[in-house]
Amino acid sequence: MAGENSLSAILSGHSGRASPKAVPAPRPSHDLLFDYCALRASLTLETRSPDLSSCKSMLPAPNARWRGVLGVFAASGLLAPAIALEVLAWIGFAGFAVLVVWRAFLLLVATTPGFARPNPPRAPDGIELPVYTILIPLFKEAAAVPGLARALSQLRWPEGRLDILLLLEQSDQDTQAAVSAQDWPAQTRKLILPPGAPQTKPRALNYGLQYARGTLACIYDAEDRPHPGQLLAAYTAFSKGGPDLACVQAPLAAYNHSESWLALHWALEYAVQFGLLLPALARLRLPILLGGTSNHFKMNSLRSLGGWDAWNVTEDADLGVRLARRGLRSGVISTPTFEEAPETIGVWTAQRSRWLKGFLQTWAVMMRHPRDCARQTGWIGFCALQIMLLGTFLAAFLHAPLAIGLLVWLVCFGGDPGLPGAILLVAGYGVNAFAVAAAPGPRGMRRWLGALSLPLYWPLHSIAALRALYGWLRTPHFWAKTPHGLTAHPAY
Repeated sequence: MAGENSLSAILSGHSGRASPKAVPAPRPSHDLLFDYCALRASLTLETRSPDLSSCKSMLPAPNARWRGVLGVFAASGLLAPAIALEVLAWIGFAGFAVLVVWRAFLLLVATTPGFARPNPPRAPDGIELPVYTILIPLFKEAAAVPGLARALSQLRWPEGRLDILLLLEQSDQDTQAAVSAQDWPAQTRKLILPPGAPQTKPRALNYGLQYARGTLACIYDAEDRPHPGQLLAAYTAFSKGGPDLACVQAPLAAYNHSESWLALHWALEYAVQFGLLLPALARLRLPILLGGTSNHFKMNSLRSLGGWDAWNVTEDADLGVRLARRGLRSGVISTPTFEEAPETIGVWTAQRSRWLKGFLQTWAVMMRHPRDCARQTGWIGFCALQIMLLGTFLAAFLHAPLAIGLLVWLVCFGGDPGLPGAILLVAGYGVNAFAVAAAPGPRGMRRWLGALSLPLYWPLHSIAALRALYGWLRTPHFWAKTPHGLTAHPAY
């Protein structure tokens, strides 16, 4: 096709079903423009708002007040170690109690009568739908590409109003070949990213954002199988949500939850997170930590924020915080996206450690100027973010040591947890078991097996948290890649 390498060919789109040759590579004819777009993909947020980017150092040095507090703790540990341990134990007890009460409160909000989900909407009559950009970063995803092409072809949105951007790394020849071997919907374009740092998903998204033509945008991963009506559901939500609604999150679910015990628990976690907790936060108009996929944006709001932080390995959580700090609201819709759950401990740990490392990155950025953040999000929102970011990491980090220590104390020394400790143990397990039972999704013996085996699943998070802490200190911007395309795909 003539002119495939020109910038005008990139922006013009195509009509009809795209053959492999009809999916153009978007290298502009001028290398200077090409390099400028790559530079913007990495450094737009760092240039606009350096205090909101994870590119710089993690936290400022503690001031004199905090150094004094740390000094007092250190001195007390040396002079009176028994008392210091007792104080730390009560601090840990209070922290876990806050997490349990917070989750119970959100579950109460989510299960309140009248909290029913809307049915998937139909296309509005007599209204011309806007152009919808779909950004899909692909890296080492050759096995997942055929299913992705089929899923995109089933989306209920006029093909002429779609703008699908496949974002590929220049070095990933296998995925490029897999993309070229598939038929894609009309208006699909292939963008080859130039080499650069950091090699992360948000950098790829920022690169694609510069070529997007839509007034609405959404993110899908290679293994995603979105509900065909999801774009219509998001459009309807934006139409009814008011000017401050800048983003809506679709629920994520696993299509391979029956493949392993780990995949089952991953699926149950997602059912609770996207089926109960996020809807409750949206109902309360509190900040939402977005999922890494199937979030839908108003394009003007997304661009006004500077896109994604290319240096944060949970760009989704970071963007959710920045939306709240700007006074913009995130909501939820009910049409799901099915994706692949990790089935082995190695894949699960790599993915979970990246999430926890990103939570630390996001929390560290937020705490550079905590008063500004509290003023922007409101004190309730600020406290909620502390629980969701730092609280989640600390709970994961401490769970296995505390569980092992308690077990040794009870079995080997005949210890007594005391009434407060016993209440917290029962309440923690009871709240999470109730969440698993109340979450949307298919019921059956496997769900109850998951609820009964929660105490065996939780300690695994400590392994991921330890790896996350090490990575945060040594390689904060390294992206642990999760392999996909390893299991069968759902019907749609």
